[in-house]
Amino acid sequence: MTDLAQITRSTAYAAKPWRAHYDAGVPETLAPYPTHPVHEFLAKTAARIPQNAAVITSAHLPIVGRQKAILTYAQLETQANALAAALVALGLKKGDRAAIIMPNCVQFVIAYYAILKAGGVVCATNPTYPAEKMAVQIADSGATFALVLSKFYDILKQAQPKTSVKQVIVTNIKEYLPPLARTLFTIAKEKKDGHRVTLAAGDLEFQALLTQYAGQKATVAVMPSDYAMFQYTGGTTGVPKAAMATHAAIIANTLQCKAWLTTGLPGEKEVFMAAIPLFHVYGIVSVLNLAVGVGASMLMIANPRETKEVLEVITAYKPTMFNGVPAMYNAINIHPDVLAGKYNLRSVRVCVSGSAPLPPTTKQKFEALTGGRLVEGYGLSETPTACIVNPCNGENRHGAIGLPMTDVEARIVSLDDGLTEVPPGEIGELCIHGPQLFDGYWNMPTETHNSLRVDADGKKWLYTGDVARMDPDGFFYIVDRKKDMAIIGGFNVYPNNVEKTLMEHPAISEAAVAAIQHPDKPGQEALKAWVLLKPGASCTQEELIAFAEKKLARYEVPTRIEVAQDLPRTTVGKVLRRELQENEKMQVARKLNVQKPDRA
Repeated sequence: MTDLAQITRSTAYAAKPWRAHYDAGVPETLAPYPTHPVHEFLAKTAARIPQNAAVITSAHLPIVGRQKAILTYAQLETQANALAAALVALGLKKGDRAAIIMPNCVQFVIAYYAILKAGGVVCATNPTYPAEKMAVQIADSGATFALVLSKFYDILKQAQPKTSVKQVIVTNIKEYLPPLARTLFTIAKEKKDGHRVTLAAGDLEFQALLTQYAGQKATVAVMPSDYAMFQYTGGTTGVPKAAMATHAAIIANTLQCKAWLTTGLPGEKEVFMAAIPLFHVYGIVSVLNLAVGVGASMLMIANPRETKEVLEVITAYKPTMFNGVPAMYNAINIHPDVLAGKYNLRSVRVCVSGSAPLPPTTKQKFEALTGGRLVEGYGLSETPTACIVNPCNGENRHGAIGLPMTDVEARIVSLDDGLTEVPPGEIGELCIHGPQLFDGYWNMPTETHNSLRVDADGKKWLYTGDVARMDPDGFFYIVDRKKDMAIIGGFNVYPNNVEKTLMEHPAISEAAVAAIQHPDKPGQEALKAWVLLKPGASCTQEELIAFAEKKLARYEVPTRIEVAQDLPRTTVGKVLRRELQENEKMQVARKLNVQKPDRA
C-alpha cells in the first residue's frame, strides 16, 4: 500500500455531514465489531431458531401447483458441519482455496459455510463460464477443491487440467427439490437438460459425503484475520483480480447492511429473495450472510431472468427483502401479467438496487407496484459489497447513490494529484475507508499498491477509480464509471477482454467494443463491436457472435457487430471508444428522425 505523507484536508469530509441524514435507529458506529468468524453467524442462528426455515426451494408443478422444500437452520448447520468434516478429511487445509461452481441453490449455501468451517477460502465462480474462462479464474486462485452442480460438471472437467483442482465434489439440483418435483425432474428433465452425469474416477458425490460424515464437525481454529473469500473482479483493466476479504471484513459489512436495512423489524420475520447470484459478493454478503445473520428465510431463485418464476415466488412466499439490479426491477415493471394485475407484490418492504444506475422511472413504478422502498446503493468487490446506500425511509435525492453507511468514510480527491480533498460539488475520485475494506489482490502487488493507500493518520483508503462528487449534505453522486467499463445485465464487462477474444478469430485484424443504448430496453446498455477484417477475409455478424459465445460469458457477447472500414483513433493510434459511441447515438437519432411521419 502507498503511504500518503500529506493530504490537504477538507472540513466538509471531517464533519461527516451524511450522519445527519441517517434513518432513525441507524447507529453512527457499530464498534467494537465481533471477533468471531463468518460461519459463527450460522451456528448462533441455528442455536436460537433451529426449526425456522433457512432456505426455501420451490417448483411449480402441473395440476398440483407450487410446491416447496424447506431446509431449517438446524439442518443447514448440521449439513455444513458434515461437509466441513469431509473436506478436512479429504485434505483441505486452512487457507486452501475451494471453488464453488453453482447457481443459487441449497447446495451453494451448504458448501459456502462448509468451506469456511473447514478453514478454507471460498472462490465462487460463475457456473455459466465456458471452460476456457473458468479455467483462468480457478487456476489463478490456486483452488485445490471444486464443488460443482452436475449440470456444469463436464465444463469443469474440461477446465480442470489447466488448474490445481485435485478433488471434485458433485451435486445434483434435484437433491433439494420438493419430493414430487424431484420425481418429475428425474423422469422428464434430468438427462435431457444435462444434469445426469457419470463421475470420473476419484470424483465424489455431495450427498454421499453428507451421509458418511453425518454428526461430525471440523475442528479448525479460524481467526477474524484469516481470509474467507476471493472475489474476482476485472477492475477497469479486464484482467481478473481476486479481491481478498477476511472474515473480519465480511462480518463488518454484514452488520453494516443489517443496521441499514433491517432496523425496526425482527430478523426472523424477514424473507429474502435470493435472486442476485450468490457467486457474486453482492449476493454473498447482502443476501446470504445478512439473511443468516438475522435469521431470515431465503427464497432460492436459480435464474432471475425467468421473470415469471420470480413473480410466482413473490406472490406465493411473500418476501420482504429483494436486493437486485435495475434490469430485474424493470423486467417486473413491464411484464404483461403484472400490468394485468395478476400478481400480488405488496409484501416487498425494502429493495437495494446496485451494479448499475437506477433509472428514476424504474424506481417509481416498482415502488408503486409493491408499496415498498427501492433505494439505490453503491459498492465494490473490494468493500466487499455495499458502502454507500440511500436511506430506506428518509430522503433519496435524485441521481444520488446515497450516504456512507455506518463506520464508512468517503471523500472526493483531486483527479490531478490524488491527494487534495476537493470541496462539495466538485468532481474527483471517490475514496472509501471503513472496517470492511479488502486486504488487496491475490498475487498482484502492483494493483494492490495502486488501489490501497494509507494516509498520515494511518487510515487505509480504497481509491475506487470512479469519478464522483459529494453535495454539502453528504449525499454522493457517481459522475462517470472508470474508463470504459460497461454494465450488462448487472455484470461488469470489460471491452478489452471482449476485443481480445474477437481478435482470436482468423478473419479479424482489430476490434473495438463499447456500450451503447440497448435498442429495445430503455435505460439499459448493450455491447456493440466494430471490427476490421484482414485483407481478403470475410465474416458475418452471426459467425462472430457464435465464435464469441464459445469463449465468453453470455453477458459479455456483443449483441451487434459491425464490419468497419476504419476506427477513430488518437494521435498515438489508440482507438477512441467514446467517439464510436457518439457516432452510434447520431446514427440512431437519424433513423428515428427518418421514421417520424411528416406533420400536416
